[in-house]
Amino acid sequence: MALEIPKPDLSEAEAALSIAEAAVNKTISFLKASGEGISVGQLIDQNQVVCYELSHAAAGVKIASSVLEFGSFGDAEAAYACVFAADAVWDLGSKIWGRESEWGLSPGELDDTREFVAKWRDPKVLAAVSGISASNHLDSEFEMVSDTFRKFAENKVAPVAEHIHRKNGDIPEEVIEGLAEMGGFGLSVPSEYGGFASGGEGDYMGMVVATEELSRASLGVGGSLITRPEILTRALVKGGTEEQKQRWLPKLATAEILAAVAVTEPDFGSDVAGLKVTATPDGDGWRINGVKTWCTFGARADVLMLLARTDPDRSKAHRGLSLFVVPKPRGEGEGFSFSQEVADLPEGVTPGKMEGRPIDTLGYRGMHSYELAFDNWYVSGDCLIGGEEGLGKGFYFQMEGFENGRLQTAARAVGVMQAALEAAWSYAENRVVFGSPIFEYQLTKAKLARMAVIIQAARQFTYYVARLMAKGEGALEASMVKAYVCRAAEWVTREALQIHGGMGYAEEFPVSRYFVDARVLSIFEGADETLALKVVARRLLGD
Repeated sequence: MALEIPKPDLSEAEAALSIAEAAVNKTISFLKASGEGISVGQLIDQNQVVCYELSHAAAGVKIASSVLEFGSFGDAEAAYACVFAADAVWDLGSKIWGRESEWGLSPGELDDTREFVAKWRDPKVLAAVSGISASNHLDSEFEMVSDTFRKFAENKVAPVAEHIHRKNGDIPEEVIEGLAEMGGFGLSVPSEYGGFASGGEGDYMGMVVATEELSRASLGVGGSLITRPEILTRALVKGGTEEQKQRWLPKLATAEILAAVAVTEPDFGSDVAGLKVTATPDGDGWRINGVKTWCTFGARADVLMLLARTDPDRSKAHRGLSLFVVPKPRGEGEGFSFSQEVADLPEGVTPGKMEGRPIDTLGYRGMHSYELAFDNWYVSGDCLIGGEEGLGKGFYFQMEGFENGRLQTAARAVGVMQAALEAAWSYAENRVVFGSPIFEYQLTKAKLARMAVIIQAARQFTYYVARLMAKGEGALEASMVKAYVCRAAEWVTREALQIHGGMGYAEEFPVSRYFVDARVLSIFEGADETLALKVVARRLLGD
């Protein structure tokens, strides 16, 4: 290890993080005391800025604390843990400085961390850290999963990723078929239904590892392909009848059917309690009416996981929502319009219509997102997840999938960041400015070091959350990792592009794709602000 790097002492990091955690807890107690007599929701609304910043700071401290275990593997890992811990404490300090009264803290709350933070945020130390690397420390089983999906991503996904992004093209069927042959769509499907899930820690870890490797090649073409089937699978496992599990899960596992998620509406994003799309009884089936938006993969999908209002009493909010598996024909990427065939419907049932309008996006191309309009679209009664017992429980069923979707999104962010770091590193070693490769400059080395540390910390925390979720825990941590890591991906990809200079802004290098792809991560699967305020802050404040 280079001499410029201090001997890492994890006890120093632990002490600094304990002080930071105490400050976070003190703020939580302060906010609770100030909100006596009002609901947690009202308390958060009255203190949105502090609660938003608190959520992110608490996530950073939590991640840093979990990474201390990773630091025990060796000096390189310990140095990474110390750098990340120093950044987490500094980030908390930058939020409270000059605003201590809003946080219920004293001006010197973090003074005892100054020496540690100064040591591990020293530019010379960061430049030296750029010269070391740390292993992921996966066990042999998951190293094999990582290698398998990395090779597929490099051989099948990466060669088509740029073309699809530049031309806004469709994902080739051979990519879908290849991923299906590897079992990529069955990672969360229980083994008794033809998948590979056995109910243990490996189910979540396998999904995280595979997702990162696919996303490293392409967020849209690779990393997100297995997300929608994953969400529907977990909803079915949670609430589906045995007949529904037997009908849908084996087909999801083999990609005989591909799924899209239709939850968001034009006026209701994360606020699902206000959804307006209705499903009304019609004989033995249901009629779906209304408009959904941001339905990714909506054309190519064979079924939609659709959340609809089945109880006309809107005062019931999310308790009036139910979840459906809605079969549909495959459509074209540029849009589609379907009318149901009379011959495919029960006698006396009139056909309905479904139209899909593509929504062009900055990045995240290949899967395409759609606005879907339903006009009396008919589905049979057995498409209601859970049957009669599932009425009014759709919100809870879909959240089963979405909570894991947040973890998976964090893994996608790690993959995109890793690709950006590798691109930046390669460019920095070869680009000569003022007579030297830009890698030789302290600023470049410090940037690359911080990027590598953030990525490894994010990766290790996704592993940590996967282990928690396997035990039926980790709902708060899954939201924390999604919120923190997706914002981090914006910074990492931005710096990777900046290292490329003008060529980063050109469309000749993939780094520009990583940058625009990363921007969506803080928006989908729970917008950052809503996630921080409505989920993380609520749980921190005891709701």
